[in-house]
Amino acid sequence: MSDAAAIRAFPGLAALIAIRDAGWTFVHRDAVAGVPTQVDGYRAWPGGWIDAVRVRDEDDAMALRTDGDEPPGIVWERTGSLAHLVEDLLSLPAPGDRLAPRLVKATGPRLWTP
Repeated sequence: MSDAAAIRAFPGLAALIAIRDAGWTFVHRDAVAGVPTQVDGYRAWPGGWIDAVRVRDEDDAMALRTDGDEPPGIVWERTGSLAHLVEDLLSLPAPGDRLAPRLVKATGPRLWTP
């Protein structure tokens, strides 16, 4: 199915396609009867910084950025609709930018174990 056909069938996919085209990777988790109940996506930056998004529904999503420390520190976090989060993520300055968030607010999750 083409992106255009997918968006016609499921308009909410436009947001995921936008961040996929910006270099994000997606994994499907927690499938029930073969249908994913959530989608997790991430974008890795140099220095170990990671932007992540978890989508359960068009109106139930969360996004965060963690620094490159161990354990990772959360420097930016949002919840809300997928469309708003993607807009926020696409406008979030790169970690090396002088306007990028750097203040650690909480300890972040380990996204994977090597």
